[in-house]
Amino acid sequence: MAVTYEINLINLIQKFGNEENCRDYLESLRWPDGMTCPHCKSKAISEVHVRNKFDCNTCRYQFSVTSGTIMHDTHLPLTKWFLAVYMIVESKKSVSANQLSRTLDISYRTSWYLCHRIRKALYTPHALMMGICEVDETWIGGKADKSRAGGRRAGNKSIVAGVVERGGDLRMQVVPDTKRMTLREFIREHVRHSAEGLFTDDWVSYKGLDKEYRHATVNHSAEEWTRGDVHTNTVENAWGLFKRCVIGAYHKISKKHLDLYLDEFEFRFNNRDNPYIFRDAIKELLTAESMQYAELVA
Repeated sequence: MAVTYEINLINLIQKFGNEENCRDYLESLRWPDGMTCPHCKSKAISEVHVRNKFDCNTCRYQFSVTSGTIMHDTHLPLTKWFLAVYMIVESKKSVSANQLSRTLDISYRTSWYLCHRIRKALYTPHALMMGICEVDETWIGGKADKSRAGGRRAGNKSIVAGVVERGGDLRMQVVPDTKRMTLREFIREHVRHSAEGLFTDDWVSYKGLDKEYRHATVNHSAEEWTRGDVHTNTVENAWGLFKRCVIGAYHKISKKHLDLYLDEFEFRFNNRDNPYIFRDAIKELLTAESMQYAELVA
């Protein structure tokens, strides 16, 4: 059954077509139990109407609804922030900074910075996985270096490890290599030892996992793709979808910022059946710390 989302493009424009409505919505999400001072937590607050700010009657700290968030000190209208968030979380194969630049009528630099701030905010920690988990690794980036051997040697590509819990969440992370210690550390960070099952392919680095997990493999080198419920099709489907994002939207991704793109994809994948995905994305923007442009280009 298709998910009926709370927000679509039409009612997004109707509800959040001006700055006042956007600020009211942010205030309701940030302070659902009543406004408090970010500095001293006092509830004695006065509003400075002219500047869209608030003044704490206790410590005299002045703040706005975006103070201390990823939107701190932004010069971009909140209406454009809302449209950018909607386009990013509702586009199955994402949207490029160039596309946002054209759609929102902003410069490419502003659009690029906006996209990365939203991606940073969308990172959400998760509890260790408990069900049937599939683990695999893949290569993202430019063309493979033909001067090197094929197979696991991917030349100038970045290596990404991924684990997905069937019917649950996906976690993806850039890793330096596909060695045993690297992949085992990644698995331990995301999967409980008491998980219902851990399925991988027959790559040598996964050998011996049965000492820690209920581990089973499929022998891809022998053209075995599934054996009963043992397979890695779910995580491989996630790889396919992410690579279509790269090909169809981003076209190219720098190694430096790859983890941010993975965070965005994770959020969208993990909220694929969430009718309140837009609201929850806005909430993440309110809890994420600010990020300066200099941090991104350093």
